[in-house]
Amino acid sequence: MNASRLDLIPRGTVFTPEQITHYADPDTRTLEQAISDADLLVATPHSGAAIPEELFEFLSPALTRRLQYDFSDVATASIVRRWAEIDPRIVAVINPHPRLIRDPNRRKPDDVRADLAAAISRVREAGQWQKVDLTGVDAIRPVTFSFFPILEIPETEDGLQRLVDAFAETAEQGLGVYEATREALTEMFLEQGLEHGGSFTRLSFHDTMNTTTTRDGAVNVARAASDRLPDVVALSNRGDHDGEERDPEDRPTMDPAALRTLAAAHREGFEVAHPEAVLLNQPYLGSEEIRAAGARFGAMRAEADAAGLRLGAVQAEFLREYLLGPAAVAELHEPGTDWITEDPEHIDAIAYACKRAWDAFRAAE
Repeated sequence: MNASRLDLIPRGTVFTPEQITHYADPDTRTLEQAISDADLLVATPHSGAAIPEELFEFLSPALTRRLQYDFSDVATASIVRRWAEIDPRIVAVINPHPRLIRDPNRRKPDDVRADLAAAISRVREAGQWQKVDLTGVDAIRPVTFSFFPILEIPETEDGLQRLVDAFAETAEQGLGVYEATREALTEMFLEQGLEHGGSFTRLSFHDTMNTTTTRDGAVNVARAASDRLPDVVALSNRGDHDGEERDPEDRPTMDPAALRTLAAAHREGFEVAHPEAVLLNQPYLGSEEIRAAGARFGAMRAEADAAGLRLGAVQAEFLREYLLGPAAVAELHEPGTDWITEDPEHIDAIAYACKRAWDAFRAAE
């Protein structure tokens, strides 16, 4: 495989919290000042697409730049970065590493090697390109969601151990920085909120296409109806389709009424043509980032209530077609090996719509 076909992060690159944390007017405001003005921490766990060069030897020879990018939520990075530039009410943290290394929106495995070995076994049993259920062992996926092979799995135990070690060590150079920074920022927001009251929301920002990839690179195979996103965004709090509690053992991570208000604000901010363009908890309930934040916030509910602090965690899963725009989508529907060129004007429009939506939410609260 030719490395020039893929986007790689140079070997030895270690990201810093400052490089992945974004807020408005950093030349005139400190991070502490930004947090004092903000009530929303936006995290993009799947925004990274470039792959650390340390992992190149383990990549499938068939991997293309299009498949590399399709296995990420790369559009979220530029949109959230721009949103942070224009909105002093948010702080954003952007994961620079791809989910290929380990998915931060899944529970971190107790034994990465065992989980990866189980995933590999399931893939091999199903056969190449065949659908396979990786539930419970998909923190590191050897195949994409279209079941295209990402990794060239070593045949020996020593080789597999070397792969696992390389992934674990490399993760600390970017993914680990993202996770630590996300939690450090959360603690700063909580400290601010417990002292002054108000509200604090953790937003996990994602995108997904309603089509998957063919072997020739065309991203044009329609998902099952039950897996399709609405026209703009699905907002999730682990509840039912109204945001209400679905399971007493899996409580909503954001107040149901607040989630409905947030949905109405998104319909306003994104100027949707019909209300079904923004749905709640369908097709996704929300994953590890909001579950962990929801558990953290639930454990401190009494303390937060006493301080007059409202807490919530929500996942926004945007339709990737909406975030990319029609010209880019048309290109991706055709066979190919490269990714699209992002449109700065479209990014700007989406970023301003995000700001309008959350401004409308605050005004309605």
